[in-house]
Amino acid sequence: MTISDAPSVPPEVLRYTAFSTDPAGGNPAGVVLDAAALDGAAMLAIAAELGYSESAFITPPPPELADGPGRAYSIRYFSPKAEVPFCGHATVATAIALAEAGEISASGTGDLVFATRAGIVPVTVARVDGQLRATLTSVEPAVEEAGEADVAEALAALGWTAADLDPASEPRIAFAGARHLVLTAATRSRLADLDYDFVRLEALMHRLDLTTVQLVWRESDSVFHVRDPFPVGGVVEDPATGAAALAFGAYARELGLVPDAAVLTLHQGADMGRPGLLTVELRAGDPRVRVSGAGARIPDQA
Repeated sequence: MTISDAPSVPPEVLRYTAFSTDPAGGNPAGVVLDAAALDGAAMLAIAAELGYSESAFITPPPPELADGPGRAYSIRYFSPKAEVPFCGHATVATAIALAEAGEISASGTGDLVFATRAGIVPVTVARVDGQLRATLTSVEPAVEEAGEADVAEALAALGWTAADLDPASEPRIAFAGARHLVLTAATRSRLADLDYDFVRLEALMHRLDLTTVQLVWRESDSVFHVRDPFPVGGVVEDPATGAAALAFGAYARELGLVPDAAVLTLHQGADMGRPGLLTVELRAGDPRVRVSGAGARIPDQA
């Protein structure tokens, strides 16, 4: 039997949660640390079988990053339905998986650089209070107007009315690696009651090239509660959404809801029974946004 005739060895698929130290919290992601032998169809099949909102696949870096500072990789992200250009929680999960595998340094901490379809994303892994935390820096964000008709259609699909929105925060489409429609709820109870028309919202999101719709309620100057319907990915809701958190940071700064330099706390997943904690940092003079969080290995199922 020749080598080409030998049965292929399936890649090891790790399971990590991001934005929580509890495997039962945060947002789970599949992570394949060596996906060099996989094509897009194989990656999609693995992501679909896992059923998580996204899974990440690591391959060698492009030549321009191979000799740069920090360990560099290319990374691709797949939902159960399709490839997506960027995913924050799967990036955090992958960075912590690399750290625990000893691929960054002996201590597990240090700098990484990921080449994504959305652009170059630097990540720093540090140990805080004994826990590994990953901080990723977005590509340059952008915030644009949301058309009145599009907002009306989103509200109709959600079963919301204009009166359910916080008048202090206008709807916008925000981008920091992926596009998200940001809608702010007037009350916590409105945010908690999520029961939407999956097909109708999915159609709108495809038309607007949205990754999620980010629903937000503001608890205080720097504390927010968020939820992210994700029908285009084949799941009803994303438990903790790093890409949307980055986009929200850009949105909040653009609308003057927060100072140019601020640290924001986002709570997500509690309404799903998977609480997660995302920290968003804005720095004066730097248009990029940073999001950080912990992670944990999900034990293999028997």
